[in-house]
Amino acid sequence: GLRISKSEVSRVCEALDEHVEAFRTRPLEGRYPYLFLDAKMEKVRDGGRVVAKALVVAHGVHETGRREILSIDVGEAETEAFWTEFLRGLVKRGLTGVQLAISDAHAGLKAAIAKVLGSSWQRCTVHFLRDCLGHARKDQHGLLAALIRPIFNADSLDQARDRLSEAVAHLDGRMGKVAALLEDAEVDILAFYAFPAGHWKKLRSTNPLERFNKEIGRRTDVVG
Repeated sequence: GLRISKSEVSRVCEALDEHVEAFRTRPLEGRYPYLFLDAKMEKVRDGGRVVAKALVVAHGVHETGRREILSIDVGEAETEAFWTEFLRGLVKRGLTGVQLAISDAHAGLKAAIAKVLGSSWQRCTVHFLRDCLGHARKDQHGLLAALIRPIFNADSLDQARDRLSEAVAHLDGRMGKVAALLEDAEVDILAFYAFPAGHWKKLRSTNPLERFNKEIGRRTDVVG
C-alpha cells in the first residue's frame, strides 16, 4: 500500500545513477587474460517512447582468478562502432593482458575485438551449435549434436581437429551447409585449446555470463 511520488522515484534514481557511474568508470588494475562479451536486447524508455536497445556486458577474469563484471552499457544497436567505443573505454580504464576474448559471431563485435584488443578470439560453441541446428531438420538434431559436441570435449587440440574432420566427412553430402560451417569455423571454435586444460570448460562459450543475463532479465521484467 506504499505510494511513492514521481519526484521521490527520480530522487532515488539519481542517487543510484551516481553509484552506477562510479562502477562503470572505476579504474581496472592488473591483467585480465580472459574477456567474455555479450549483448541482449532490452526495452528502454527513450524520449517518451519504449524502444529496443542493446545492453552489452563485459565479464573479465583477473590474473588472480577473480571473475568480475567490468562494465555494462546501452547502445542503439550492436554495431561495430558501438562495440569499438565500448572496448576502447575498457582499455582507457586500464584493461590490459587480454589473451582470449569469447563472444558470439557478431561481425561488428569480432571486428572491434581485432581492432582494439588484438587478442585471440573464441567463438561461443553453444551459439555455434545452435546455428548448426538451425540448418537441419528437427529429426537430424540428435545426430548433429552427437557429432559436434565431442569436438569440444576432446583431450587435445589434435584430437579435436580429428573429430571435426570426421564430422565434416560424415556430414558432407548429407548436410553440406553444416559441413561447410564446421570447416570454415575450425580456428574460431577451437581457439580455447591453446590455453590451460583446466580452463577449457569455462572458455569455450559465453555461458559464464548466462546467470548474469538471467538476473538482468528478471529485474527488467519486474520493472516493465
